[in-house]
Amino acid sequence: MIIIPAIDLLDNCAVRLFKGQYEEKKIYSSEPWKLAEGFSKNGASLLHLVDLNGARNQIGINEDSILKIRETTSIKVQLGGGIRDKEKLAYYDKIGIHRFIIGTAAITNPDLLKHALDTYGKDRVVVAVDARDGIVKIAGWEKDSGIRYPDLLANLAKAGIKHVIFTDIAQDGTLAGPNIDAYREILDSFPFQLIASGGISSLKDLMDLSSLNTKIPLYGVITGKALYEGKLDLAQAISSL
Repeated sequence: MIIIPAIDLLDNCAVRLFKGQYEEKKIYSSEPWKLAEGFSKNGASLLHLVDLNGARNQIGINEDSILKIRETTSIKVQLGGGIRDKEKLAYYDKIGIHRFIIGTAAITNPDLLKHALDTYGKDRVVVAVDARDGIVKIAGWEKDSGIRYPDLLANLAKAGIKHVIFTDIAQDGTLAGPNIDAYREILDSFPFQLIASGGISSLKDLMDLSSLNTKIPLYGVITGKALYEGKLDLAQAISSL
């Protein structure tokens, strides 16, 4: 299981939201590329980068920060937020993004998801499934899709998706611990390389996730606020797993 530090970009700053609510944000850095460099130096092999403005269809606001992160660190980046057309995929491919995270478009534009798979391959496409009370949310978590997450996961499995990030929005940014039961259910039901996201607060949370007795082991865990608040030491976490 790999540990994936997160940077959420809003107006070119690294922020964390509380339960996905934009009005409840906390700014941690106005130089997010320095955070990425620090994560790399502490042993992270993959960075989870989210364009929160892009998720709300506010295009291009964080472009300079995304480019600077790519230019100043060798860490691989999986990037999401506002990827809703072929041109955006091609642009991110050109600047060296390792994996593309598709969330809203996986529901609203399945042709784009198919294009991404056909053009870039299963290893470079990640689908983000973000749910609150069992229902998938889209458009920066601000709209209700009306789809239950097990139904969406079943469709993604049929489509040949390999990598999935599952976030329980009610846990995200709370430091209240992950939704262990949801991850256990998904890993026992679907063949994904699953990445857990939301609520990580301690090394114990990571150990609990890494020791899940499931058909398929958990591929990775995303953590952000626990790192920023000093509740989790990245280098220690990586060396412990």
